This record gives sequence, C-alpha cells and structure tokens, in this order.
Amino acid sequence: MSTSTFTPAPIVPASVHVRLKHEISLAALTQELAGLRFSILLLARWEGSREVDAENRVELREELAHLRLLYFETIDELAMGFGIQQAMRTKEDVERTVSVPRDMMPPLKARENEQLYF
Repeated sequence: MSTSTFTPAPIVPASVHVRLKHEISLAALTQELAGLRFSILLLARWEGSREVDAENRVELREELAHLRLLYFETIDELAMGFGIQQAMRTKEDVERTVSVPRDMMPPLKARENEQLYF
C-alpha cells in the first residue's frame, strides 16, 4: 500500500519540456507581433481616411507611434530570446500574412454613434 500523496504524472524528459516551453514562448511572441501589426495597419488606414477629423487624426498618429515602438520592441525581444535570424524570419512571416480587410472603415464619429441608439 502506497502512502504517497503525490499523483503520478507522466515523466517527460527535460529536453522535451524545454523545447516545448521554447516553442510556446515563440508562438506567444509571434501572436503578439501579429496583433501589433494588424493594429498598426488598421490605424494607419483610419488615419489616412478623409472621414477622420483633425483632432482624431492627431490622436491616431500618437497611437500609431506608440504601436510602432511596441512592434520594434517585440522584434528586439524575439532577437534576444531566439536569435536574430529567428526574429527576422518571424517578422517577415507576420508581415507577409497579416492584413486588414479592405472594407474595414474608421469608427463612427461620436454624434453618428449616438444617433444609432435613438
């Protein structure tokens, strides 16, 4: 009779565990980079739209600058954790695959948004 309070767990070699952790980290950073890329593309499209007033355009430009900074910081983080070659490969994959549908329009102005509910 066993008096152990531990439940049996599958034994995984340490090298497999490290590789899986490495792949999960790379996937998470790739997903973050893709999300930033999508946001940059979308905001750039909205910023260039004729439907956006000057005040909102300034706000969009500030947000774009912030997102671009985060984008390049994420690439730097990839390079430090996975090597420069992997970071460049991941960046190229994200830039090739992430796009914004053509029909995505800028958000409605506040007055138009309020009129929708009344």
